Amino acid sequence: MFSKVFLSLGSNIGDRESNLAQATMALSINLNISDIQSSSYYESEPLYNPDQPKFLNSVVSCCTTLKPFEFLDVVKRIETMLGRTDPREKNQPRTIDIDILLHGDAVLETEELVLPHPMMGLRKFVLLPFEEIASDFQIPHLNLTVKDLFNHCPDKTTVLKHFMKTQA
Repeated sequence: MFSKVFLSLGSNIGDRESNLAQATMALSINLNISDIQSSSYYESEPLYNPDQPKFLNSVVSCCTTLKPFEFLDVVKRIETMLGRTDPREKNQPRTIDIDILLHGDAVLETEELVLPHPMMGLRKFVLLPFEEIASDFQIPHLNLTVKDLFNHCPDKTTVLKHFMKTQA
């Protein structure tokens, strides 16, 4: 049985475009993950620790037969492959950060994983790219769409569509 999964990707160290693209590409290597779709990239101000470079963010959707914790293992392997180190300090610069926003209609609350992601509706840098690829997607157990969340998001930070560097 397939579950629809949505991920939030962010990077603010190194080649941010490449980091997001490599993370998205790495998902496709897993035979249990299919139908990968990525939003455009969006540049955002750091939310909690302003003394760091701006982030580049995207939202990725896919289908999977993996259960939530199996999918989390894949995410952690991708982060490690792209240079993310443990321990994972909150709100610090990073080459890549991947958060699972939704995994089917799963509702979980553990130390390792909370689904749906509890901060999703409060972050413009998540909701803007999410709305781009799934505006009318119904958030499980909330009776709200992604567009509804975006329209009521209290986050007033600047989030702008990022235009890719062109190769010469």
